[in-house]
Amino acid sequence: MKQRQLHQFPLLDAASFKKNLLSFYAAEKYLVYLESNQGSLKFDSYASLIGVGAIDHITCKSGTAFEQLNTFRAAHQDWMFGFLSYDLKNELEDLESTHQDLLEVPEGCFFVPELVFEISEKQVRLHSFIALQKEAQELIQKIQEHSFSKPTSTSQKAVLKAKDSKEAYLQKAYQVLDHIHRGDIYEANFCTQFYAEDVVVDAQKAFYDLNSISEPPFAVYARYQSFYAICASPERYLKKTGNQLISQPIKGTAKRSADSVEDESLKAALFNDPKERSENVMIVDLVRNDLSKTAVKGSVAVEELFGIYSFKQVHQMISTVTAELDPKYTAIDALKTTFPMGSMTGAPKISAMEIIDKNESFKRGWYSGAIGYFTPHDDFDFNVVIRTILYNEDRKALSFSVGSALTAAAIPEKEYEECLLKAKALFEVLALQGIDFD
Repeated sequence: MKQRQLHQFPLLDAASFKKNLLSFYAAEKYLVYLESNQGSLKFDSYASLIGVGAIDHITCKSGTAFEQLNTFRAAHQDWMFGFLSYDLKNELEDLESTHQDLLEVPEGCFFVPELVFEISEKQVRLHSFIALQKEAQELIQKIQEHSFSKPTSTSQKAVLKAKDSKEAYLQKAYQVLDHIHRGDIYEANFCTQFYAEDVVVDAQKAFYDLNSISEPPFAVYARYQSFYAICASPERYLKKTGNQLISQPIKGTAKRSADSVEDESLKAALFNDPKERSENVMIVDLVRNDLSKTAVKGSVAVEELFGIYSFKQVHQMISTVTAELDPKYTAIDALKTTFPMGSMTGAPKISAMEIIDKNESFKRGWYSGAIGYFTPHDDFDFNVVIRTILYNEDRKALSFSVGSALTAAAIPEKEYEECLLKAKALFEVLALQGIDFD
């Protein structure tokens, strides 16, 4: 069996190389580009990581998805990139999703890439089956010399619609609050969706625009056949390095200000807000419980609680929870026992997911799922799919969803405002594509 070779080359301009690379492989149907934007979060392994082409791939539906993934993983102890849909919860628990998924995304899909590019500021490392350094150098040279055409706005006029009117959102949010006040749950991440049909999206332009606006630590441009994810996620779901597991749930959001004094005041207010701290600690407890299912006894620890991190659009409250994976469990066991991530569900987790399904008006699909990779050594890193435009090129349909955490102290009108704050960059990016909000 052929073995991957590692070839290393210096770069004068990493940013240009990455843009050329995406343009060079624009027609490739299997591609995942993970960009950290030199993020301030700890535990990053790569500045930029790109998987291109497919030696093999798997698309699976809820029911036996994790079993199929486990078999596929056993057959390919190699690099692997892919997606986990939120609706895989139905396989893991006695749950169902009855709403329509406009985009009809696969519930689980992974591919073994032909090429893996690991790109830092001054170097590209190519993991491939190209044996000769000279042939690898020729490929890098072709990418560097590729004529990158700057994307231009489309001339289409399309309309972005809300799945829920503001009034409908508020009514449903109050229904969720009723469950909280009755003691059925403590917290639920309640979401709403915006969508457009009969649209053509320049996916690479949308990614560049969104990444420029947001510069998040878990940005993704991904294509799996006719499906695209254009992602500006600030949140890590789960990472495995050796036997260490790391989760960094987000709960707590505040707007930014151009005035530095006011901006610092907004950060301080977020850190001290009792509602936001309550939300955050509830999810930290949920993550600790999930990690304990596969962890060495006594190894689960909260490395940071209520950390305030600033991004171009918002301030976020982020906590970090770590654990040591018990050797009797696999990497996929760690994913199965923690999925979906607590920050996008609620507490208690199963009851929260049941109530979410009853009150949300759409099937989440990839939204609030995860995108990431496995290494040949069975390490992995997955983000949380939020602040993301999802697009089905064949159906000419797109959607994005936003949500917020409802607790007993929540005021639904303010939660709706938080949803719109999180959606601001996505509205801006789609407006540049000629898609305006109705």
